[in-house]
Amino acid sequence: MGAEFGRRSGGQTRFSQWLHRRPKQDPGDEAARREELLLAAAGAGLPLAPAAHPEGYLCSCARMGCPTPARHPVSFAWQTQSTTDKGQVERWARHQPEANFITATGMVHDVLDVPLQAGREALQTLDAAGVDVGPVAETGDGRMLFFTMTRGTPEDEDEWWPCELDAHPDTDDDSPGLRWHCRGSYVLVPPARLPGEGPGVSWLRGPEHPLPDPLTLLPHLTDASARHTGEHDPTTAWPLGR
Repeated sequence: MGAEFGRRSGGQTRFSQWLHRRPKQDPGDEAARREELLLAAAGAGLPLAPAAHPEGYLCSCARMGCPTPARHPVSFAWQTQSTTDKGQVERWARHQPEANFITATGMVHDVLDVPLQAGREALQTLDAAGVDVGPVAETGDGRMLFFTMTRGTPEDEDEWWPCELDAHPDTDDDSPGLRWHCRGSYVLVPPARLPGEGPGVSWLRGPEHPLPDPLTLLPHLTDASARHTGEHDPTTAWPLGR
């Protein structure tokens, strides 16, 4: 699943060093950087598909009152369309230079999605405890995304179990605390732009980091989210295994 992509070197990955040292870029360089980041994500095993992009404060889909502007796939077939094929991702990136991209969850990886301040608090705790956190992204609308291994996609549908934390972008407003994006969901993958002039979605720790088991992060993220949102602990409402 691309866990070997960009091994650590001297406490920093080559990917991280490049992010911090790269000079200011002109639009052509920015397009090349976008393509490189998308190919890095695909190379790390994250299945990608094109998504809508912002047009000012609106969405490129031109849907009146779009509930998730610039945050949704452009195709209804995004689950079958999403791919890690670098050739296809490169073609999409070049033919759709304004497009954001989503990564489909529940096939190779899941995403634990928490309020930004809760994520920063939990990340500090996890680092202090020496837990391998894996890829982490921040969004300009106040969320932090922790990329983890998926909890499974069994061949027998009866063996797959949902839980109260399961999330989908269309219902995000119903879950201000911790959201677990697994089968049937997606998140924006960096680099992505959001409507308005604020920041978009960017890597805090890149996809070269191996994906961790979600259950090693879940208690810390649940506790931090509960403190920041005042929600009850939803992990008491579902089993931690099949």
